[in-house]
Amino acid sequence: MRLASTLRVAAAVAACATPAAAESSFDLIFGGDAYFQGAYVNQRNDAGLRSTEFANRLRVTMTPTAKADNGLEYGARLRMVTDTGDPSISSRTLFNDRAFLFANGAFGTVQAGTINGLSDEYGIIGPNVEGVAGSPDSNGLLFLNGSSTLGALPLTATSLRTLLAYDVGTKLIYITPSFGGVQGAVSYTPRTNDSNNSVNRRKADPLGAAPTFHDVVEAGAVYQDTFGEVGLSASAFYQTGRANRQTDGVLAQSFEDLRSFHVGANLSYGDAKIGASFANSGKSGYATDATEKRTQTTLILGAQYTMGPFLLAANYVRAQGNDSATMSTPSKADIWQGGITWTVAPGLTTGLEYDYVRSALSSGPLTAAGVAPDDRAHILMLDTRLAF
Repeated sequence: MRLASTLRVAAAVAACATPAAAESSFDLIFGGDAYFQGAYVNQRNDAGLRSTEFANRLRVTMTPTAKADNGLEYGARLRMVTDTGDPSISSRTLFNDRAFLFANGAFGTVQAGTINGLSDEYGIIGPNVEGVAGSPDSNGLLFLNGSSTLGALPLTATSLRTLLAYDVGTKLIYITPSFGGVQGAVSYTPRTNDSNNSVNRRKADPLGAAPTFHDVVEAGAVYQDTFGEVGLSASAFYQTGRANRQTDGVLAQSFEDLRSFHVGANLSYGDAKIGASFANSGKSGYATDATEKRTQTTLILGAQYTMGPFLLAANYVRAQGNDSATMSTPSKADIWQGGITWTVAPGLTTGLEYDYVRSALSSGPLTAAGVAPDDRAHILMLDTRLAF
């Protein structure tokens, strides 16, 4: 993200906004990004579905930051995001997916508040990142929403790193300084899906809710270095936590505890880069009495090549687990992606991406939740982005 606009806020203004006057003035940094996407979808199981759809998102980030005489940098960050999912006008609101305090110094970095998981932020999944057409982190699969196909995909088709790295529950994070290109990190989340002023100390949820976990710990490290013209980056993360029970006061349901790891590496030379990653989450989150529990894994292979303002990218993703709709039926998906991105101007890109998705459940007819057993889908997506 490019943070282009910086405003100096006087100490008197900071004093009005806080109970106690601050000695230092703060830099208030504004930034953000936005995208508009249009897709054409051709799939086998498309009864009642249109072929075209649009999607868009806008995020705004505000970071007040200051630096003390002893070198300590401290501040906070808030990221507001346009709401998604519900088409009703009343749902067109903003929500925050980042709201945390931070401090940076010789000791490393401490972050505390609403923030995503470590491997989601730092885990390497391939040479392409969100915003580049042909990326495994792109939104192509989301255009399957509204069809039974998306529910038939395993969770690992969209959760590409540790299983719950995307969760923005309130957490405490410590990141070490860099030692010879290696930087470590550890985080603690009291309860997943619990953020901001939400306080929930219960170890049980209502019967039928999505599985949640408590006392979640994630730890790992990232390595980055260059050897002449060759660049190497690698990461490894492990996530663990206890599953919450579900009950209605009479019946009860238990789930498998969270155990998930992710490793990835990228190798670059000149304008070319290749990468691979692998994640394994075992039986995490499955009902303990489930009769079928396919091990949850994600394999990603990717490559990219830069030619002036153009970037060409391709990826292959193999995801296995149980279907994300019911978490009860073994499922697998093969996803091939390719695309080209053109940097039109600083901070402005447009790209074209093609995704081919092949999914299959182990069941024959439709499942009880109406999930189709297998599908083939072609997705052609135009993606235009602005980063400021």
